[in-house]
Amino acid sequence: MKRAAGFLQLSLALLLALPLAAATLKVQIRTPRGNRIVELPIEKYVAAALAGEASVFGSSEALKAMAVVARTYAIRMRGRHAAEGFDLCASTHCQHIDPDAVTPRLQQIADATAGEMLWFGGKLAFTPYSLDCGGRTEDASAVWPEESAPYLKSHDDPYCARAGSGEWHWSAGGAGIAEALLRQGLHSPVRLTEIRVVQRTPSGRAQQLELDGDAPLRIAAGAFRFAVGRELGWNTLRSDWFDAHAGNGKLLFTGRGSGHGVGLCQRGADQMGAEGRGYREILAYYFPGTSPGAAARGFDWQRLGGESIALYTTRPAQDAPVLAAAERALRADQQRTGWSAPRAIEIHVYPDAQTFRDATGEPGWIAAYAHGSRIEMQQLRDPPRDRDATLRHELLHVLVESQAAPALPLWFREGLVEYLSEPAAPRGPTWSQARIPSDAELRQTKDAARARRAYADAAAAVADLVRRYGETDVLRWVKSGIPSNASRPPVNTK
Repeated sequence: MKRAAGFLQLSLALLLALPLAAATLKVQIRTPRGNRIVELPIEKYVAAALAGEASVFGSSEALKAMAVVARTYAIRMRGRHAAEGFDLCASTHCQHIDPDAVTPRLQQIADATAGEMLWFGGKLAFTPYSLDCGGRTEDASAVWPEESAPYLKSHDDPYCARAGSGEWHWSAGGAGIAEALLRQGLHSPVRLTEIRVVQRTPSGRAQQLELDGDAPLRIAAGAFRFAVGRELGWNTLRSDWFDAHAGNGKLLFTGRGSGHGVGLCQRGADQMGAEGRGYREILAYYFPGTSPGAAARGFDWQRLGGESIALYTTRPAQDAPVLAAAERALRADQQRTGWSAPRAIEIHVYPDAQTFRDATGEPGWIAAYAHGSRIEMQQLRDPPRDRDATLRHELLHVLVESQAAPALPLWFREGLVEYLSEPAAPRGPTWSQARIPSDAELRQTKDAARARRAYADAAAAVADLVRRYGETDVLRWVKSGIPSNASRPPVNTK
């Protein structure tokens, strides 16, 4: 795997970002002595989320599905409380986690799906879930108007129905409900006598309510349920799927389900697992069209074919100039080296730095990298000459690797690409003084400054070889190996 030396100048936050699989989360946890912030490795967090949100699951496959959902949700929502100094809270506002209740089974489930998340269009999917959808999931846009993901549309859920989802009932006096609404800052008739559902979502859940009394008014069903839940308990109105009527001096509610009903239904997922469905089948049922994986999936790649190169992009109109620039760079590289290009060179241009990082596991400061005849590349916002330099650099990697002898040292291959990328041979220490970087230094991606030094050292060593033996001979060594009569300095890995 070859990385570009044309390092990007990005924000500090992106420069320090770790691959998702290595992420830790700062979580605020309530204790008897007050709130404290703890830093949890992602798989420890996932196990704690399973303990807090799904500990009663009987099916291991359903638990695996929940682990993927909880991990995806946490990484997507990471930084939700950044202004307060932490990533996520430990309550249901984010996800309820209970680190003290993690069992060996729950940790094993988290570890069995380690790093796996759901993706859609190369981005992390939005993965909400609820306890019980009542036999039909809800459309995401009915709960969050700005959310219109195609994988979060309302659909029937026979698994939830087979699991025994039933009706619930609750009643309370109108005065008590009115007082609860007023304490939550919502308007309410002082003498609340009747509640009617006047508008429903496509799934049948209440969307708008009309409150009758001394001052009739309309209110969103969701706001009504949350206000009642906060004041009178969450076991009162369990979902927005209800009917209401007055009787015997009280307001009577009859409903189905528990929670908002969007995304994964926990009752249905557990039933799917009990019926022998695997966790990926469960995920596909509740989030259709998403793709599970440790790296970004689901890109809508469109192919642009050139003379020697095929370019894959999600934005063909904007990236067409990249293909033309790549063809020019390849011709220049072939002319410089005298080598023929391998067949079927591909360049994949990702739409942004975050997507590139998620899909490849590379840090954001890597502009591009080549493996075999395929180049992975960020969407560069630099001037065309910088874009062209990056393309030429990566295509040189493709050419060198297509010609390289099996035992050719990594420092030589990397240094030669660095040397050839420069418009003129860089000056550096003599061959006897050159510092040869180790393979570990060249391959590490956590420290940008250390990587720059390693590549510069490799380039300086190759440049001195060119000064001593000439470029033609050094290029010939790519196929034949560095000759024994070319005295080498000892490897310095400090």
